[in-house]
Amino acid sequence: MPKVPILMPQLGDSIAEATVLRLLAAPGDTVEADQEIFEVETNKATMGVTTMCGGILSDMFIKEGDSVVVGACMAMIEATDEEIERSGATPAGEDNQPSLPASPESVPHSSPAAPAAEDKPAGVHFGVTGDSYQEHGADLKVQPSVRGLPVPAGMKGAHYMSPRMKARMDELGMRASDIAFISGSGSGGRVTIDDLEEFLEYVSQWPRRKASSMRLAVADAMRRSWTRPLASAGRPVFMDPLIKHRQHSPHRPGITLYFARALALALAENPECAGYLVGENILSPRAIDIGIAVQVADGVMVPVLRRVNERTMEELLEDYNRLIAQARRRRLAPEDSTGGIATVTNFGGFGLTFAAPMPMPSESIILGVGAVTKTPVWSDEVEAFIPISKANIVATGDHRVVDGADIGRVLKRVAELLQRPEYL
Repeated sequence: MPKVPILMPQLGDSIAEATVLRLLAAPGDTVEADQEIFEVETNKATMGVTTMCGGILSDMFIKEGDSVVVGACMAMIEATDEEIERSGATPAGEDNQPSLPASPESVPHSSPAAPAAEDKPAGVHFGVTGDSYQEHGADLKVQPSVRGLPVPAGMKGAHYMSPRMKARMDELGMRASDIAFISGSGSGGRVTIDDLEEFLEYVSQWPRRKASSMRLAVADAMRRSWTRPLASAGRPVFMDPLIKHRQHSPHRPGITLYFARALALALAENPECAGYLVGENILSPRAIDIGIAVQVADGVMVPVLRRVNERTMEELLEDYNRLIAQARRRRLAPEDSTGGIATVTNFGGFGLTFAAPMPMPSESIILGVGAVTKTPVWSDEVEAFIPISKANIVATGDHRVVDGADIGRVLKRVAELLQRPEYL
């Protein structure tokens, strides 16, 4: 019976590999076309890998925890000729069928041995066999690499590092910021290779767990975002009009949606505050698309609402609820998590009244919302203190693009808009 390969799909433009989280079927199981049989995790979301046709799941080349590159063969399905013709699937063995292994362990080891070192001509870097080549002295096992969000930015340490030190750090997948807490014994406090090895030996017995792809992606994004000069500013906003409006709304929209809508309108009036510095030019955004930070297990996901300044709260509500639900399940499509120009994060949901959030590397500003608290405020009308609900809002921006006055203007406008929520 013909076999049809199940390949790791391209899950996004910047995604080159994914980690297998769960196997949803076992060899010998009967599967249907478009059935989800693997659950994989990229640095942005959790997604399912489905079958192209129905049949019997036969060979399995992966296991949970494996890192699998795009295009790799994960398993095989035994299918009838009729099912293959109906589904349009391509059986294994045809010329146009990729045949990449799922992991380094699945590479056959029966190839002829590489030439002995003494037979290698001087100056030749690779040993060539009949079917492949091998780099002399190299470890053939491919290690997963972290690929974060767009807009690359380098991360260089402030102190000189020797070529040997850099090579050792590259081997370990470490960056300069990872060794900032090591006390150096070299000249001027420089961290030497001996300092690094001593530190590695010191922490070798510490409890540890492997960081997930999402945690590494968040770390990479925050590291790159911190390469810019960032400035934060905040102010209180009275919440009673918003709370009253939400209580009387039949749909009870999330509080974060009110702030996303208000921020979008404020940025539409001050687009330079969400601009990008590229060379000697500041680029203004073409559309006001706002991200919503959603806390998930071991990371944060940021679904993006489109054209928030052009749509009312009622028009945004369905998309907002759908995206938040997908983000909590870590099932966001790539097109729903890219292209935002600013983000709203509601850290008040964790009981925090103040924080300084960091914008994404691809954004210039982020708005944080604190927890609502009751505060006594003097009223001249009743000549007494009355309780008022208020929350702190904090904006962090790229200081190369925005100044304190710019952030203050945006926050002032957000606060004003929230006093008339019926017009949002």
